[in-house]
Amino acid sequence: MSSALTIEDRALIERARAAIRDRYRREWHVIGAALRTRRGLLFTGVHLDANVGRIAVCAEAVALGRAATEAGDTEIDTIVAVYHPEPGAIDQTIRIVSPCGMCREMISDYSPRARVIMPGDGNGALVLPIEALIPGKFARPIHDF
Repeated sequence: MSSALTIEDRALIERARAAIRDRYRREWHVIGAALRTRRGLLFTGVHLDANVGRIAVCAEAVALGRAATEAGDTEIDTIVAVYHPEPGAIDQTIRIVSPCGMCREMISDYSPRARVIMPGDGNGALVLPIEALIPGKFARPIHDF
């Protein structure tokens, strides 16, 4: 079900890492994301935290919003999110993280064929189809009136 990382996938991971490295702000911007559309366009975003946690916006949503706004392109080919450790952490590696449940739903809503780069064993990574990350996905009922 999972596939190996391509050269393009590795470049996408580096784009996400660069986004959060450049825009990291302790407790406000700790997650970076990058996505590649089916047309090959690249977009990044950073997590927007808030004092009221339920209004925080995930980095994946920011990247998708940029794709929609700047290019009118929301067909995600591949997406990845990464976490920037706290400044005092011994290990300063910016690591791949799994998308949260809401992001999984959003990715699937916009791009049911999207590929998601996920953390693998050790420091590795794997690529899964979004459909594997949300079994039994919610769908609006269809009414025949």
